[in-house]
Amino acid sequence: MRNARVWLSVFILLSAVAGEALAQAPALSCHGAQKPRLLAELMFGRHIGHRIGVGEKAWEHFVAREITPRFPDGLTVTDASGQWRDPASERIVREPSKLVTIVLPGNVDDEARLDAVVSAYKRQFHQQSVVVVVQSVCASF
Repeated sequence: MRNARVWLSVFILLSAVAGEALAQAPALSCHGAQKPRLLAELMFGRHIGHRIGVGEKAWEHFVAREITPRFPDGLTVTDASGQWRDPASERIVREPSKLVTIVLPGNVDDEARLDAVVSAYKRQFHQQSVVVVVQSVCASF
């Protein structure tokens, strides 16, 4: 439980800093067919304990049931290798991961949809956290 509180505190602090940085960032100057959009990157660790607990079939089912219905216009899934420092043991933990990239559609509920995906993953696969990075970009389709 202590680790969860530490991660929550770090997340809140980083969210506040990121929010202030975005508020101070100059407006994007997009060219041609590109338009200002928000790009979300979600990083999902696949270990449960010290073994892969989220296999390919379970992952595909999760994407089909939880992510695609919330972001049907498209997304990209990339296999990744993640690492983080366990605050309790100070050890570096490495694990296979999935990186999901979504150009957000610009709906008022985009953030709530991201939060729902994160909550579903943490609940279903007993994860402490999912990394979410949102940044301003210029994009065209």
